[in-house]
Amino acid sequence: MTGDDGSGPRADADGGGHPAGDDTEDGAGDQQESVTDGPYAAVHTRPEGTATVARMALTAAEADYAGIVVRNHGDADAVPADPSEREHGDPADGAYVPAAVADAYDVDVVPAVEIRTDDRGQAAELLSRYRDERVVVCVHGGPLNRWAVEDPRVDVLAHPTRGEGDLNHVLVKAAARNGVRLEFDLSRMLRRTGGERVRAVRGLRKQREIVAHYDAPFVVSTDPTSHLQVRSPRALRAVGETVSFEPDRIDAGLREWGRLAARNRERLGEDFIAPGVYRGRYEEVD
Repeated sequence: MTGDDGSGPRADADGGGHPAGDDTEDGAGDQQESVTDGPYAAVHTRPEGTATVARMALTAAEADYAGIVVRNHGDADAVPADPSEREHGDPADGAYVPAAVADAYDVDVVPAVEIRTDDRGQAAELLSRYRDERVVVCVHGGPLNRWAVEDPRVDVLAHPTRGEGDLNHVLVKAAARNGVRLEFDLSRMLRRTGGERVRAVRGLRKQREIVAHYDAPFVVSTDPTSHLQVRSPRALRAVGETVSFEPDRIDAGLREWGRLAARNRERLGEDFIAPGVYRGRYEEVD
């Protein structure tokens, strides 16, 4: 189910979540339907990762993804460039032209960022800056988890239990109230062994239970930094069963990235004022 704000797929009592409903009115939902009818991979590219945006897009297309979300940390940013400024995207510095990559590989390319800092003041400044520059804004999980879930301008709290991060009832309830998606990061299940993998599975199960209890919105990813780490949606459905995630709930979490991008692109438009309110939408009647 969705919350009153239509904020995302919600976890239900069996630990899954239902695909989100439309956020918009007057036909805008039709545009979202066409954009978000497939899963998205949230990735890290050069200079933070080893692959270019183009290489990630190619791999994602081959793995049956509908799009990629380029979510480098701000201190290793992949900068979306205007086509008029760069003839060729994806040089070593990570700059890329989203439309050019999308056209070349027939996948959606979503400019995003993951804010990483332990300083609340700096995080607030970065959020204000990136909110108008990037389609999707994530916050790196850690000491600022509570700050992140209490600010509705944050789209995603990334890997909230990694490192010093913690996720409890208070934080998940705030995330549900403010429409902040909580990321289920499957990377440690896929790329760790032994005790580390066991702890990762235990943490994800705990997260699933508490997210389900508060019907909080969520996304799913594997946080790849290389095209070799991209796993197909089919493979992730099988991985999800390890933490009692139904396959269709994994799909819902992967699709939510695209749905979120569609909503935010609309909000970044010049005519957007608030959900359902647009400048110049209606003519005056004498």
